[in-house]
Amino acid sequence: MTTSINTPAGETEDTRVLVNRLWSYCELLRHSGVSTLDYVEQLTYLLFLKMAQEMKERPLNRIEVIPVGLDWLSLASKSGDKLNDQYQYVLAELGKKPGMIGAIFKGARSKIQSSATLEKLIKDLINKHNWGRTTVDVKGDAYEGLLQRGAEDRKTGAGQYFTPRSIIDAMVECVEPEPTDIIMDPACGTGGFLIAAASYIEKRHGSTMTSDQRRQLQNKGITGVELVEETARLASMNMLLHSVGLPNGNPLIDVRDSLATPPGRHATVVLANPPFGIGTISGANYGETRDDFWTSTTNKQLNFIQHIFSLLEENGRAAVVLPDNVLFEAGVGETIRRKLLQACDVHTLLRLPKGIFYANGVKANVLFFDKRKPKPDATPATTKLWVYDYRTNQHFTMKQNPLRQEHLQDFVKCYMPGRPRTERTETERFKAYDYDELIAREKVNLNLNFIEDDSLTDASSLPAPEILIQEIIDDLQAALIEFQAIGEGLGLTPDDLEDDPTTLSVTTVE
Repeated sequence: MTTSINTPAGETEDTRVLVNRLWSYCELLRHSGVSTLDYVEQLTYLLFLKMAQEMKERPLNRIEVIPVGLDWLSLASKSGDKLNDQYQYVLAELGKKPGMIGAIFKGARSKIQSSATLEKLIKDLINKHNWGRTTVDVKGDAYEGLLQRGAEDRKTGAGQYFTPRSIIDAMVECVEPEPTDIIMDPACGTGGFLIAAASYIEKRHGSTMTSDQRRQLQNKGITGVELVEETARLASMNMLLHSVGLPNGNPLIDVRDSLATPPGRHATVVLANPPFGIGTISGANYGETRDDFWTSTTNKQLNFIQHIFSLLEENGRAAVVLPDNVLFEAGVGETIRRKLLQACDVHTLLRLPKGIFYANGVKANVLFFDKRKPKPDATPATTKLWVYDYRTNQHFTMKQNPLRQEHLQDFVKCYMPGRPRTERTETERFKAYDYDELIAREKVNLNLNFIEDDSLTDASSLPAPEILIQEIIDDLQAALIEFQAIGEGLGLTPDDLEDDPTTLSVTTVE
């Protein structure tokens, strides 16, 4: 992995310098044998301890978060093996504490074997920088930039926990979360959706929010669930750095399997990118144990659709990133699409371009729907599905031509947040389908395409060779995933399929 990436849109010079500095020390950890997510995690612990020390020492509104003896000074005052021993002791003891502190440090252990490396991190990098004087946006964005660089390491699979910020921001802008909302992400990864929702609320309503509303946002108003404990730890720290939650407050991230049980608490807004892509289609058949599901399937994405429906309160709204197979899979896929169109106002579908996720072979969409109260005459909640095709004739790569926020502004303009959907108008990329038209399609296939592919009629419109090669690779990998989905639709189990999509080995074109 190189340390050079494109600068995200809107990144400030201070943020860029900070990210480069943090990443230089990540390189130090990498050469010490620490893996991608692990070295971000190790920095998480140290950053938190330093910031807690600054909160304790600031002139006004002092807050003591970490007890004496387990604090930053207990590390900064030691060297060599004594520093290593103290660091391991601090991690173990803080993991026993209540609240978000305990959530961050639960099960934490040092993976830095070299005392010299640990001392460099503490005394040369973190101790010399006053994080408390850095604006929340800069230090939070710097940390998020660090997570993004870690996500670029496809070999570790870290990218599955990271959704491009441009997509997150467009989804949040369309859903328009408010201070009174209960916002949840049932597969939160490193917390990008939750942070973006909180930022949106602060920008739109910060000056008018009541103290009760602020208290709600900091205490279970914005929550997530994450299956992997190490990733949940990163999410908690990411949220704290963006001022979402309180160090000594209730944990905002639950570490568990979202799909295992019915929701104990409901949401008015769900924003999510459930795990999908290579190697994540098959899973447990949760429908066998959950009577709130419409049907049984081992397809994880179809199970997440059913779970999100159960998670939503009446009139709750959702925006969910989904792979193509959810739109066309037969069998249980058709059953779930029929149920969703009946029970929810499935009003908008954004077809995302290829080449924008760190996992190869991903063809994805964003589906927007609102849960409705069943009507006495059984009239379906969906009346019209608006489809915005931003895939056809669009070519992106993670390196040379990444998707940026401005690329999705035309979609947001067509979506018309805050205005009645009856005022929408069709454009070249934005087309409406009536419910009757959708339900009449074979197997209720929502894999809707209506723009002509220029490359089929005009060779001069083909993308650059390196982009074309990467798209071919992605198409091959996506085809393997879709064939597996078709096999499951026919009742085949993963063991019946000779090849696992994860075994396809190709070289990514950078």
